[in-house]
Amino acid sequence: MRVMVLVKATEESEKGFLHTAWETEMMEAMGRFNDELRDAGILLTADGLKPSSDGKRVAFDGAGRTVIDGPFAEPRELVAGFWIWEVKDMDEAVAWVKRCPNPMSGPSEIEIRPFYEMADLQR
Repeated sequence: MRVMVLVKATEESEKGFLHTAWETEMMEAMGRFNDELRDAGILLTADGLKPSSDGKRVAFDGAGRTVIDGPFAEPRELVAGFWIWEVKDMDEAVAWVKRCPNPMSGPSEIEIRPFYEMADLQR
């Protein structure tokens, strides 16, 4: 099963990468974790996202389109980075996330969401 593992943003991550000692240590720890995922054959792709101040949203209303410039409110509702993993089941994904270094300097959350597979879409 494929899952997207979402690192939720925080007020700190929305400030951008500041090159602090903690950030350098975290990136090294995350690199080692990514190596473990790769060695286990689980990691399909991974990346970090720039703060929402660098982003845009496009709002749809019928045929209308409105572009909204970042930053966006409620950092905890935003995504700071992601992985796409191929795992046996949700339990395996949870076990791997529990091994992950804390991606933020304080409290943080990581969300796991399965992808729809073709079998899910067929009747």
